[in-house]
Amino acid sequence: MAKVYYEQDVKYDALSGKTVAVIGYGSQGRAQSRNLKDSGIKVLVGLRKGGRSWELAKSEGMEVATIEEAAEAGDVIQILIPDQMQQEVYENSIKKHLKEGKALGFSHGFNIHYHQIIPPDGVDVFMVAPKGPGPLVRRMYEEGKGVPSLLAIYKDYSGKAKDIALSYAKGIGSLRAGVIETTFKEETETDLFGEQAVLCGGVNELIKYGFEVLVEAGYQPEIAYFECLNELKLIVDLIYEGGIINMWRGVSDTAKYGGLTVGPKIITKDVKELMKKALERVQNGEFAREWVLENKSGQVVLKASIEAAENHPIEKVGKTLRDMMPWIKRGE
Repeated sequence: MAKVYYEQDVKYDALSGKTVAVIGYGSQGRAQSRNLKDSGIKVLVGLRKGGRSWELAKSEGMEVATIEEAAEAGDVIQILIPDQMQQEVYENSIKKHLKEGKALGFSHGFNIHYHQIIPPDGVDVFMVAPKGPGPLVRRMYEEGKGVPSLLAIYKDYSGKAKDIALSYAKGIGSLRAGVIETTFKEETETDLFGEQAVLCGGVNELIKYGFEVLVEAGYQPEIAYFECLNELKLIVDLIYEGGIINMWRGVSDTAKYGGLTVGPKIITKDVKELMKKALERVQNGEFAREWVLENKSGQVVLKASIEAAENHPIEKVGKTLRDMMPWIKRGE
C-alpha cells in the first residue's frame, strides 16, 4: 500500500524562518508561490527581468528577483520552469548558489532521474508534484481544500529532507487532500508513459482514427466529430468522478454491450505489447535522450508534428462546431 501523508503528519514547520525561491511563474509556479505566500512562508519568485511574468508576479503582490538573486537568497529552491529549460538555467544561474545546507525542489523528476541536473553534495533534493494543473491547485487552496500531490526524496543530506518536503506540501495545500510517497524514478517513468501511451498520444490517435474511419465511409465530418471527439468529455467526466465502473453505470445498455464486446477487439493485446515497448523506451532512457536532442536541434520534429496536427480536418470541423457551443471555455 502507498504511504499517504496528511496535515497531522507534519511534526514541525521545516520552512519556518526560511526563504523559498520559486523559479518560474507559469501554471505551477504561479499557483505554488501564491499558495506558499498565503500560508505565511517567505517566497521569492525568480524570473527573467522585464519579462511578462515579472510584471504579472509583481502585480499579484509577489516579491520578484532575477533567477540568480532568488537562487542566492533561497534556502529552498523550487524549479518550476519547463523541463527542457531546466538544465541550462540550473547550470548558468542556480548551481553556483547551491551552498551546503540548501534544498533543491522539483515538481517533476525528469531532469534528476535522467541526470540532466546533478546536484552537488551537501544539498537536499526533493519533489512535491501536484496531480492537477496550476489553476486547480490555486482554486482548491482558496476554497480551503487541496489537490493531492506526490512526494519523493532523492537526497537527504540534512536528515530533514522529508520534513522540508512535507512542509512545502502543506504550504501549497496538498496535505489537506493527501500526499502519496513515491520515488523520482516512479514518478518520472509513469508520468511519461501515461502521457505517451494513454492521456495524450493514445487518446489523440484513437480520436483521429475514429473520425477518419467515419468520414472515409461517407458520413458527415460534423457527425463524426460529435461521436468521436465531442462526446469524449462526457465519458471522461463519468470516469473521473467515479472510476470506469461509474462510466458503465452511466451509459445505455446498448453502449455497455457494444463497448464491452467490441472495445477489446479494437484495443487488442497487441496494443498492450506496444505499450510495453513504449514503457521500455522510457525506462532505458531512450525517450529522454531523444527529447534532449530534439530540443538541441530546435524542436524540428515537434514543430512539424504540431503543424500536421493543426492541419488535420478534425480541427477545421471542430472550430466551426465549437462556435455553436458558447458554453465551452475556448482555448483557441
